[in-house]
Amino acid sequence: MLLHSPRVHRASATIAAGALALGLALTGCASGSDGQGSSTASDTLVAFTGQAGDYQRNFNPYSPTNIGGLGTIFESLFFVTNVNSNDYVPLLATEYTWNEDGTQLDLTLREGVTWSDGEEFNADDVVFTFGMLLDNPSLNTGGFDGTATKVDDLHVRLDFPAPAFVSGPEILGRTFIVPEHLWKGIDPVTDVVADPVGTGPYVLTNFKPQAFTITANEDYWGGAPEVQNVRYLSLSGNTAGADALAAGKIDWQTGPVPDIQNVAKNYPGYDSITIGVNQMALLTCSSAELGCTGPQTEPAVRQAIYYALDRSQINSLAFENTASDMSPTFALLPSQEDLISDGIQERTVPEAPEPDRVDELLTSAGYEKGEDGIYAKDGESLSLTIEVVTGWTDYITAIDTMGQQLKSAGIEVTAAQSSWNEWTDKKSKGNFELAIDSLGQGAASDPYYLYNNYFSTANTAPVGEAAPINVARFSDPAVDEALSVLKKTNPDDVEARQEQFDIIQAAIVEDMPYIPVLTGGTTSEFHADKFTGWPTADDLYAFPAIWASPDNAQIFKALKPTGE
Repeated sequence: MLLHSPRVHRASATIAAGALALGLALTGCASGSDGQGSSTASDTLVAFTGQAGDYQRNFNPYSPTNIGGLGTIFESLFFVTNVNSNDYVPLLATEYTWNEDGTQLDLTLREGVTWSDGEEFNADDVVFTFGMLLDNPSLNTGGFDGTATKVDDLHVRLDFPAPAFVSGPEILGRTFIVPEHLWKGIDPVTDVVADPVGTGPYVLTNFKPQAFTITANEDYWGGAPEVQNVRYLSLSGNTAGADALAAGKIDWQTGPVPDIQNVAKNYPGYDSITIGVNQMALLTCSSAELGCTGPQTEPAVRQAIYYALDRSQINSLAFENTASDMSPTFALLPSQEDLISDGIQERTVPEAPEPDRVDELLTSAGYEKGEDGIYAKDGESLSLTIEVVTGWTDYITAIDTMGQQLKSAGIEVTAAQSSWNEWTDKKSKGNFELAIDSLGQGAASDPYYLYNNYFSTANTAPVGEAAPINVARFSDPAVDEALSVLKKTNPDDVEARQEQFDIIQAAIVEDMPYIPVLTGGTTSEFHADKFTGWPTADDLYAFPAIWASPDNAQIFKALKPTGE
């Protein structure tokens, strides 16, 4: 038997709007303030996640338009992060045990946990949650294919048809347990959760479209956190965030500020940390077979854009040189570089543009450069639109810079700014040509999770339907099969896993549905004088981005107000 009894280290997808017509605690209206920011209360942390525009009240943890509550209100069985390889931190479960061949996972649940409405938490809720995923494939982005059985109130057994070791981080750390007594009467795919009931350290207490507040759960099994309130603000964008930081009106944000290398000097009382985890890309609606339209459906066009970019200039002008190198395989550098296939000739993205390569790709695909310097085919100019969220100044600057570079290479692009909600809806339903965003690492620091999220046919959908996460509409039977094999392979079998990584990487580099840009240096600025306990390079116990859930919840629990 493989027994894991984790030690506890430091204290620690587009859904139709419409409230539930149920007489449950899931719906209703909470009173709130006027939404104006203030960072005066010593036990209140004011957060800005980059939200530009009104919040749409949706705390359904399985909705792509969820605005919060993952980790803070709804908990998983363990806390699992992708920025370290520490033992998993027990939450709703205290132990997990795999059998020798990875087909059975036994869970011991925490005793004495209650839902925020006073009802008891037990194995029925865990079994119900996993059953809900099986009944609703669009929610099952982790690909759970087992069966959950209640042994008794504090023990659950998960059985799988094949070895499922690799599913561990998703099952244990990314499956947010919901209350059966409330959720058995709702449609988890289409219903929003206005007033969430969870087991977590916080409860929702105020909501208005401009701001909402979560407050310490006095009945939390781990004890109420010392940060009494977390207030999330909606501002007009990154510039407003930087201004609010300078005025001392927010305590934590993740985003660009002027002279980002000298936050402690320029913002007295604040500090910063930069972590390179999320890989920036131009997302494309790539599959004509699934209904995508536009020149970006041609692999040659996607490859041409890839070779037309001057990444050094983009890094300097848009990201203040906080971004870093990237592999076109999306294996994270440098931690996963040993997993890059030997068959990949270019292991890292080109820093400088390669115009001859661009011309070769496009002319071979039937394009000719017109008198205006722009390539065209069948009378149509090679012109594309890149979707971006209003107020995301770094990405907007990146698009402006790319636009000039691509025009010089014979490709015309324009930016289309919209609210986060509209941008998310366009991506999810495939109503876009290009969009700028980052691909996250998934449940753990292993390329399997990124590949399974963004390149699996199971995680996409035809245009017009909501894709859970693979918004590029990439679908390749060979990649699907490789992912299936990886799921059954013991993580210790390095050679067998590499054979499958080779297949996946060859396919995605050739097809390039997500056009690699750079690894984003995710910089967060935080009020170090007001709260202690922030992650550091030496103690990276969670990913320190305010929008990263459930890592942010783990940080809220670790912070201690100084009283200043």
